[in-house]
Amino acid sequence: MRIGLFTDTYFPQVSGVATSIRTLKTELEKQGHTVFIFTTTDEDVNRYEDWDIIRIPSIPFFAFKDRRVAYAGFTDALKIAQRYKLDIIHTQTEFSLGILGKMIAKELDIPVLHTYHTQYEDYVHYIAKGRLIRPSMIKYFVRAYFRDLDGVICPSEIVDDLLTTYQIPIEKRVIPTGIDLVKFDRPEISQDDVAELRQLLGIASDETMLLSLSRISHEKNIQAIVKAMPRIVQENPKVRLVIVGGGPYSEELQSLIDQVQMTDVIQMTGMIAPSETALYYKAADFFISASTSETQGLTFLESLASGTPIIAHANSYLDNVISDKMFGTLYQREVDLADAVLDAILLTPAMNDFHLEKKLYEISSTNFGRRVYEFYLDLKISHDFRKQHINEDSVAESLIKGAISLPRRVLVTSSDRTVKILKKSVDQVRSVRNFFD
Repeated sequence: MRIGLFTDTYFPQVSGVATSIRTLKTELEKQGHTVFIFTTTDEDVNRYEDWDIIRIPSIPFFAFKDRRVAYAGFTDALKIAQRYKLDIIHTQTEFSLGILGKMIAKELDIPVLHTYHTQYEDYVHYIAKGRLIRPSMIKYFVRAYFRDLDGVICPSEIVDDLLTTYQIPIEKRVIPTGIDLVKFDRPEISQDDVAELRQLLGIASDETMLLSLSRISHEKNIQAIVKAMPRIVQENPKVRLVIVGGGPYSEELQSLIDQVQMTDVIQMTGMIAPSETALYYKAADFFISASTSETQGLTFLESLASGTPIIAHANSYLDNVISDKMFGTLYQREVDLADAVLDAILLTPAMNDFHLEKKLYEISSTNFGRRVYEFYLDLKISHDFRKQHINEDSVAESLIKGAISLPRRVLVTSSDRTVKILKKSVDQVRSVRNFFD
């Protein structure tokens, strides 16, 4: 297949969406498909650096300066898509490039599907401080965008349930984004490397290291973990929290750490190199998250691939991921967070290799790519079948119209007597012809 992925965000912009797209492209190419990414320009990358990444002129989005919106080059994008003879279009965002992808799919008469990555109700406060768009309005925007799509991929059961409440009628399929296991298995990372990092962080071998690794924004709810730490440390003085990442909420979070007087047990490292991510996971005893805005959360999978169990707020996606106590501990209410940490430290069993291997394939990028292609194939077959029958109907309709108009053509060369005989018949068939016209 020749596949076009359309997205408003891609590397060097860092996001879960960008990671998911690159993972999908890699896995589809391993299967022998040709994949083109249509995305926005970025000042940090040469627009023509990669032949299979088509960058459309863009400007920063006013509400999120690290995200961009295309404003030109749409005709050129259509010509490129025609030249590459795309078989299917897969949109990944709902803005300029997503809309462009839908338009091109319609022009080329090929199937188009979409992955719904973001639960926008948790982000509308960034736009005019929530005064311009209210959460209750989101479903109407989504319904409008989903019109004329052939299918939608839900990265988790959370998204599937959400779109059901939006009354989205098109076919939905739950396909969680997988991860490249090789990036987190990392057998070259030794116990000495792990011990060295823990020593650098000031965490003793008999202390429990909790790791928070994400973009530091309000909706990630890292503040809930910080607020729970006094209670946790009171019960177990050997617990330490390491917060890795950067973002707009960093200063407020550091102020909160100072306020709860936890500077001795909580530290913020800032951003780290991607190559060090696996080392931090392996150095931690638990990966912890209190976010309730995740539609899936690739960091959960990265942690498991590194062999580190999870502590997190329960949701329908994680209920499937954490299918055994050795994979982690989930809590239902924020007030239960501290108890969940204390419980996990005492009761989490060691990873069983057999069950871990099975889980790792389930969350792998290989499984992800295979399932997405199966959906592509189903939609392509369905689209081609409908197109074939529409064409057949058009041919049949043309034949019927031709038959109905035949008496009129006969009249041109008929005698007056023939005209009189056929006049009544013509009047009768005219009403039938008007029905088809």
